[in-house]
Amino acid sequence: MEAHTHRSIGLAGATGIGVGAIVGGGILALAGVAFATTGPGAIVAFALNGVIAVITALSFAALSTRFPESGGTYTFARKVLSVEAAFGVGWIVWFASIVAAVLYAIGFAAFAAVVIEEVWGAVAGAAPPWLRGRPAICTLACLATAVFAGDLARRSGSGGAWINIGKLLVFALLIAGGLWAVAGSPAGTLGRTLLPMFPNGMSGLVQAMGFTFIALQGFDLIAAGAGEIRRPERTIPRAMLMSLGLALAIYLPLLLIITTVGVGPETSIQEASARDPETIVALAAGRFLGPFGYWLVMVAAILSMLSALHANLYAASRVAYAMARDRTLPPALERVHQRRRTPFVAVGATALLVAVVILLLPDVASAGAAASLIFLVTFALAHILVVLARRRVGTAEGAFHTPWFPLFPIVGGLLCLALATLQAFAVPEAGQIAAVWLGSGGVLFVTLFARRARVRDAASVGDDPHLLRLRGRSPLVLVPIANPDHAEAMVEVASALAAPGAGRVLLLNVVKLDAPDEAQRVDLELAAAQDVLRESLLASVSAGLNPEALTTLASSVWPEIRRVARARDCESLLLGLSRLEDDQIDVPVESLMRTVDRDTVVLRTVAGWRLANVRRILVAIGGRGHHDVLRARLISSLCRGAEREITYLRVVRPAETAERCRAIHRAATRLALDEARGRAEVKVVPSADAAATISEEAATHDLVVLGLQRRRRRRRRRGRIFGGVATRIARETRCAIIMISRA
Repeated sequence: MEAHTHRSIGLAGATGIGVGAIVGGGILALAGVAFATTGPGAIVAFALNGVIAVITALSFAALSTRFPESGGTYTFARKVLSVEAAFGVGWIVWFASIVAAVLYAIGFAAFAAVVIEEVWGAVAGAAPPWLRGRPAICTLACLATAVFAGDLARRSGSGGAWINIGKLLVFALLIAGGLWAVAGSPAGTLGRTLLPMFPNGMSGLVQAMGFTFIALQGFDLIAAGAGEIRRPERTIPRAMLMSLGLALAIYLPLLLIITTVGVGPETSIQEASARDPETIVALAAGRFLGPFGYWLVMVAAILSMLSALHANLYAASRVAYAMARDRTLPPALERVHQRRRTPFVAVGATALLVAVVILLLPDVASAGAAASLIFLVTFALAHILVVLARRRVGTAEGAFHTPWFPLFPIVGGLLCLALATLQAFAVPEAGQIAAVWLGSGGVLFVTLFARRARVRDAASVGDDPHLLRLRGRSPLVLVPIANPDHAEAMVEVASALAAPGAGRVLLLNVVKLDAPDEAQRVDLELAAAQDVLRESLLASVSAGLNPEALTTLASSVWPEIRRVARARDCESLLLGLSRLEDDQIDVPVESLMRTVDRDTVVLRTVAGWRLANVRRILVAIGGRGHHDVLRARLISSLCRGAEREITYLRVVRPAETAERCRAIHRAATRLALDEARGRAEVKVVPSADAAATISEEAATHDLVVLGLQRRRRRRRRRGRIFGGVATRIARETRCAIIMISRA
């Protein structure tokens, strides 16, 4: 069975994740850019961004409480969109969090180098020039990354509380000193520093908003660790809003202080910021608090960079863990420490990637802009997912509900897209980097992850039919019925495939009319068809099943089944196996399967067989993997809500070496883990007669699941779908058999 993390983070810890990511780094890095772009209007730009961030946090809270699992936006996309789309979202969100961690690691290293240089100069004279060089910066950045990775691998939860407390105290001192200076300023001087409020007009305000929105990014990281948060339905919304509230309570007063008392009367805040955008906060603090203010900013910067690094490492590792759990990344990243319950492999892999990017990426500014662009796009996607989920399945009991739905999600999504577009035009390299990363991820997905990811996703859908409704799907299973004695068993299997509450089952009875102009014959045939459908529906309803029914008239039965399958756009076709002819499976069934472009399931039952009574299932597997997705959906559907023993059987040639058999057993175990979600045992049996071995093993089981041969379409018309092994197993076994064939 797979291991999972446990819920160990309370309100303080969850809020700490958001505070660690939001507070400090953004304002110190971007205040100068905002002031240079729009002057004192930067205060308004941050306030408006705060409104957008709060609206976005409401959508994240709604999704995180509806889906309280780790992974953040990736998890939301996996629930509501396809597995391919979810991989794309997770891949770029993982990248954005990694790049954000890189930026904060390098930011910490740069500030730490300045502090070391100052202290070195005061104690031992001039500091060596290599201290500010790239090797020293990279070393400090990698060291900080390694320390925090070790902490995240060792402790369950977000950690880093002491850093958050320290930087909040430093910012409180900085703001208190600034307010003291404001109170002591001559009357009338403060108002003049705020004019003109928007020297570059509304265009400058909008540009400043686009540049600085990322300073409020971080509340979404709480969603990335939702699977480890206690009482998520109450904790997550509060933590998101509290972290944003704390950030705005620091940002807005600090911006006002910098504007009013942070520069001298001889210059404006816009001019000062244009000259020194990176250091404007430190220069302003030095003006109203002297050297003490300068050192406060340096300490705040170091603590802010460290806490943001810690938060982004935490979030990125949880995204990687969630993706590995769904097989959209290597499954090794899913490993959880048995005692500490931390995804230590995902943490280590994420930290390693951060270190590699630190060492190899020369232009971190463009990568940072790409991360900002990606975050904005995923924020817009979160708004869209809120609308889709609620429109498709309604509100979720106990989950947070977005107020003024759908106004808030729609407005928030449009604003995030507008800011993302502005970012793409302002830094074209950002879009290019994001496109290259997404393209490389697409290649990796198709070549390495797609097969297992789709199998795992099919098994998830089989386990939880609610996912079909969330994705806006209602699959139809077509069941041609000619013998009402088999109707109940057929409908049971069809209902398992269709997923109750999401899919549909359509019983089809075709009335064959050789001479449709003979009214008496038509009447007799229709009466017989009505009897078949009536008895089939009565048997289904008595079993608690609710299929639909359809009667059609046609001169030939099998072409009519094919026509209805296409006209109704059915996802699966369930056929009953009635007889064997000349050592070959029912010829019309095989003829239909050659031409119908649908997943096909063939059921051969025995007298009195009921799916509800099945306890032991034998799954015969081969080595080609053609049926993995359909089989995963079938196995999970059959086991939904029932305790069944599942055995995966792989028959190999007697000449296979012991080492080769062990390798086959490991591969079969991985397959069973993906398809049956850890509920199956695996047997690898050497035998020269596969059919006899499977038939012998089937004697102690209630149901056999068997994949049929899959040929290219151009060859399928000539070759046999039911090969000799399938035919022998059907002849020699006395239990029910389900044979499957992918479209």
